[in-house]
Amino acid sequence: MQVGVVFPQMELGEESRVIREFATSVEALGFDHILAYDHVIGPNPASRPGYDRPFSHESVMYDPLVLFGFLAGITSQLTFASGVLVMPPRQAVLVAKQAACVDVFTEGRLRLGVGLGWNQLEYEALGTEWSTRAERLEEQVEVMRRLWTEPSPTYHGKWHHISDGGMRPRPQQHGIPVWFGGDSEGAKARAARLGDGWFPLDFAAEPVRTVRDFRARVQLAGREPDQVGIERIIGVGIHMRGAVQSVESITSEIEAWHAAGATHVSIDTLAAGLEELPRRLDFLASVKDRLG
Repeated sequence: MQVGVVFPQMELGEESRVIREFATSVEALGFDHILAYDHVIGPNPASRPGYDRPFSHESVMYDPLVLFGFLAGITSQLTFASGVLVMPPRQAVLVAKQAACVDVFTEGRLRLGVGLGWNQLEYEALGTEWSTRAERLEEQVEVMRRLWTEPSPTYHGKWHHISDGGMRPRPQQHGIPVWFGGDSEGAKARAARLGDGWFPLDFAAEPVRTVRDFRARVQLAGREPDQVGIERIIGVGIHMRGAVQSVESITSEIEAWHAAGATHVSIDTLAAGLEELPRRLDFLASVKDRLG
């Protein structure tokens, strides 16, 4: 099982030297990957009574693909995953190009996690219809995969039209792995049918049942269950609604997901009182030491 770290969006600040130190330290500690969350634009809670999300217009949120392009030049072993890129409001051909470039810069170290998101403001601001988001996402993934693997595809869908055209560079990997996030029935079915992997995001998910049920979905979709990865994000902070906080509890949870058959985990240190970088890195070092 691969063990990674969530990039602490919103808490790492706006200095590139701090981002550099975080990434190189995580790599030196021996973690396998960095996972980054995504939002393009945040809502102002003052104009939304009852809004209770931890993300707002004041939150620092780097674009994952731009971030990974920066980290590509200062790391050599870490892989990178978007967890997840809010895909439907974005232009799929452009994302395909950006992801292909990142994959080249990282020498094949990219996993592209995609999903629908929850923030309707992003759809409005980017000029995309909310009601068609699921159907659009599936078409986007098909378009990107063809652009990554074919020299000059022709494609005519509901939203995308390509007439015998292609792009270079194509990814170093033969098709960037596409992972899906979400816990709705539609999201799990989509991941089982189309995904190279799935992010279960339900904070209360039980490892054995979650892995078993998803693998059954993959098999029903006519695919080999062990060919589709599963990555659990393990929250340290209280914003994860009941997530554990001690090193011992976190390592126990990692071991439980490992035993259940998950292929990846990521440790999320957001909202855990670890805003100072040395404290955050010390905590991660303790987890890594306990895992052995």
